[in-house]
Amino acid sequence: MTSCKIVQVGRRRDGGFRYWCLTHRSNATAKYGKRAARCIAADDVEIGGEVFNLDSSMYSGGIAIWGAVPAVYDTTSLPMDRGIHVHARRKAGAKKVIDQTFRQVSVSVKTDLITQHQIAIGELDAIYHMVSRVFNKSIKFIECPFCNYPHLDRDWFSVHEHKRHLCHGCGKNFSDISIGIGNPSTALRDILEGTKKRHTVLSSEILEIHQRDYPGGIRIWGSNPAIVWTAKKSEQEGIHVHALNAKNKCEHDGTYRKVVIDGIKLDAEMVRYAMAYAAMPHISSRVVSINCPKCGKQHLDRGVLAITPHEIHDCEYCSKKFRAPGKLKKTIGNPMRKFKEELARSAVRAPQAHSLGLRTEMI
Repeated sequence: MTSCKIVQVGRRRDGGFRYWCLTHRSNATAKYGKRAARCIAADDVEIGGEVFNLDSSMYSGGIAIWGAVPAVYDTTSLPMDRGIHVHARRKAGAKKVIDQTFRQVSVSVKTDLITQHQIAIGELDAIYHMVSRVFNKSIKFIECPFCNYPHLDRDWFSVHEHKRHLCHGCGKNFSDISIGIGNPSTALRDILEGTKKRHTVLSSEILEIHQRDYPGGIRIWGSNPAIVWTAKKSEQEGIHVHALNAKNKCEHDGTYRKVVIDGIKLDAEMVRYAMAYAAMPHISSRVVSINCPKCGKQHLDRGVLAITPHEIHDCEYCSKKFRAPGKLKKTIGNPMRKFKEELARSAVRAPQAHSLGLRTEMI
């Protein structure tokens, strides 16, 4: 493990000093504003892996890059897919020559006949791009004015616009010119897509299947806007499903407007939110499955309520106002855990451990 390089970066409100580790880019302030022996990230597993170099000029058929996160529901025996997923085609409409997930991607782009940029995207950049966009938050490129380190807003900050930021490069606080959410991946988007407005379209496809027909298992994700999308056709939104046969060959691999599995209908927004909660530890423990006590319908908090734990829930079907049972006073309603439990009862094999687990509180 690489040793810490700790420096003083300012004072705290109580008069003590603040310390930051330049090696692991994390807090190194101990109690009473003292210098810690090691930073809080000294023992963290480093996100590494080989960097995949992508030359954008070689794929005139289109490039698409997403944050790859674990499936919300996964009964396959395949390894967990996490990182940065890349699609690339040589010609429009041609077969994908790249369809793979990497831990880090470096993209070579030209802004004119001479100038060429190399822009890197890390796994966390991609994951928090997904989180911000799932909740319809705008993101932008923000750079620390002290050390020029590209700024990434994580967790709570990835879904709440703000003006004051803490640089992970040098540990100093700085203020941007306006409120916003920082993500380094937007540098690549701005160069490859420019100012043109990208449109996504709701998939027209419908998928109705039974798990027993796919002994290799199934995987379910919510769609999320790509970091980069250069293909001429529009990006689709909905629910993304993989369904595998006994030889682990994918017989269904697409994005669908409507998905019904074993008679259970899935809501696309519910699936997208549940996928994002896996990267949001500040609220994931407060997401529960609850039913309206009046009409019995399962409750899904949408919009700002999907990222804000609250005490009073408002049923969208009968307008009943109610509180969630249990010890937690403020919660967020999402039925995905309940749906997952129902699907598991008829699954060919049990869901993998990395499938997202949300608490269940039934009225």
